[in-house]
Amino acid sequence: MEQFDAIVIGTGQAGPSLAARCAAEGLKTAIIERARFGGTCVNNGCTPTKALVASAKAAHVARRGADYGVNINGTISVDMGAVKARKDKIVEQSNTGVEKWLKSLENLTVIEGHARFESANTLSVGERQLSAEKIFINVGGRAFVPDGYENVNYLTNSTMMDIDFVPEHLIVVGGSYIGLEFGQMYRRFGSEVTIIERGPRLVRREDEDVSEEVQRILADEGINFRFNAECLSARMEGDRVIATVDCDSGDNEVRGSHILLAIGRRPNTHDLGLDKAGVEIDDRGFIEVDDELQTNVPGIWALGDCNGQGAFTHTAYNDFEIVAANIFDNDPRRVSDRILCYGLFTDPALARVGMSETEVRNSGRKALIGTRPMSRIARAKEKGETYGFMKILVDAETNKILGATILGIEGDEIIHCLLDIMYADAPYTVIQRAVHIHPTVAELIPTTLGDLKPLE
Repeated sequence: MEQFDAIVIGTGQAGPSLAARCAAEGLKTAIIERARFGGTCVNNGCTPTKALVASAKAAHVARRGADYGVNINGTISVDMGAVKARKDKIVEQSNTGVEKWLKSLENLTVIEGHARFESANTLSVGERQLSAEKIFINVGGRAFVPDGYENVNYLTNSTMMDIDFVPEHLIVVGGSYIGLEFGQMYRRFGSEVTIIERGPRLVRREDEDVSEEVQRILADEGINFRFNAECLSARMEGDRVIATVDCDSGDNEVRGSHILLAIGRRPNTHDLGLDKAGVEIDDRGFIEVDDELQTNVPGIWALGDCNGQGAFTHTAYNDFEIVAANIFDNDPRRVSDRILCYGLFTDPALARVGMSETEVRNSGRKALIGTRPMSRIARAKEKGETYGFMKILVDAETNKILGATILGIEGDEIIHCLLDIMYADAPYTVIQRAVHIHPTVAELIPTTLGDLKPLE
């Protein structure tokens, strides 16, 4: 039995920083990785997809050259081999960087293999037996594959990373974040794209006006949609994929060359031996944790996607910060302290903080709302990027910002102006009276806040 003070399982966004902190605090620490260092974000999530989005954006802008008075002779084409090579280089720099960093740290042992619990404080990794008083689980998640696709050569967000060609017709099952990002990028690469969604609209967690505008943006680029699609399944006919989208009425088949399943994620908790440790999970497999990310078993914590508390890279890193602050800094921090924030990285991006308009209405509180279309923002018009709008909600009694949506050019950066005010627990008047730089998109936030109206 190899004895450690702390063991971290997984090298996603939370694990490496936590292992490094444990080692720096003098704890004899081990970190275990069974696949690629860096986790989902680095290998098949944020880093590679945003690299692909950038290449797709370049192709899109090139095709729009004439809109800006720029004439490009010849056909705009995409070399997917070169696109993939660029993406792979960026990914390699990230995951090898994480691996080399961890292996260079004093007091930290890096173990490659599959960790399984044998008891509440012991793990096995192959033939090795490890023990520690503190164990941190950071095992991430994977694409959910439902029944009905067993006999189909389907793609997921992970296997999409191996694509070095432009699919003739990409069928995307799932009209939310992953599906929309891949759908738009491959449409811009040159694929015909059809997005199939079981619900009545895209990104159903957003307000209806947001869903409608996202659909308009994608439809204007030539993406096709099928909504209210029930009895979803697929089969192969030769090298073609046939997706069944409706068992009752209408055209119930979509024929394509490839199919991407983007209908959700599930945690990588099924093969950890959590039952042997007595760690409780919910009915979806997420590890149950308290407000400080401790499980029901003393000495075991769960961070990142596997705990169901965020499912974002930024929330995973914040999980590390919460655990480290509570263990080492005598600085009580809680999951409930953080404000919801996330982005959908289509082009333009959708950024959200706090409550949506629907949530504010359902809360019954008195509220104010300010809106402004991007078409009324000079910088957006100058750049030829006028899709989308801003929407900000304020508590009518406290003047505190309740939430905001920015769908439009640079919205994923601009939203932080509002998020920081919310963390400061300051009234909206602080930013409403701020003098922002002209010409920017962010300068219209004070203007929008200066024209608030009752939410009716």
